[in-house]
Amino acid sequence: MVIVGPSKFGERFVNSVIIGFGSTFLSVFLGTLAAYAFSRFRIPLADDLLFFILSTRMMPPIAVAIPIFLMYRNLGLSDTHLGMILLYTAVNISLAVWLLKGFIDEIPREYEEAALIDGYTRFQAFYKVVLPQAATGIASTAIFCLIFSWNEYAFAVLLTSATAQTAPPFIPTIIGIGGLDWPAVAAGATIFLLPVMIFTILLRKHLLRGITFGAVRK
Repeated sequence: MVIVGPSKFGERFVNSVIIGFGSTFLSVFLGTLAAYAFSRFRIPLADDLLFFILSTRMMPPIAVAIPIFLMYRNLGLSDTHLGMILLYTAVNISLAVWLLKGFIDEIPREYEEAALIDGYTRFQAFYKVVLPQAATGIASTAIFCLIFSWNEYAFAVLLTSATAQTAPPFIPTIIGIGGLDWPAVAAGATIFLLPVMIFTILLRKHLLRGITFGAVRK
């Protein structure tokens, strides 16, 4: 009753859905295009660029928290859905590029060459040949990106307060009479768990295939 009523948990839950799934879609979309480019075209200093992309994932969020806070304040992106989606996309895109590049590398180039000979454009070959073959990797990458965006706490605490606040920083603040309302906190945490669990269950076959993809070669 506290969760669905006076706690205003529903608004934060909707914010988590919008920001989590929005950033996941954007990360996978941009990551797929970048991974395809790295896999199929000759790019100058490709190894250096890939290492730079990966290095952004190694950096602890707290190291850039103050610059991002100041930048978002000047740009008017603090406590906005767009600002959080862009931030989580920037963090997740390195993971998406590296994971998807490995999957696309395993897809034989002969498939695309045959499609090009049949009259397909490069984009048509990518859309109709590569994407279906990479569906397993895309699903696996989407799950990992969503888990990060869904559970992220540090940036959500720093950059949101009301309008775009997500559930992770809000759940611990549910106050009852005389202190913390632990049953309400537990209820909120359980509800918060459901979307990611359902999303993972729906894509579990792709996830299992994605983890073992390329491990066994003929």
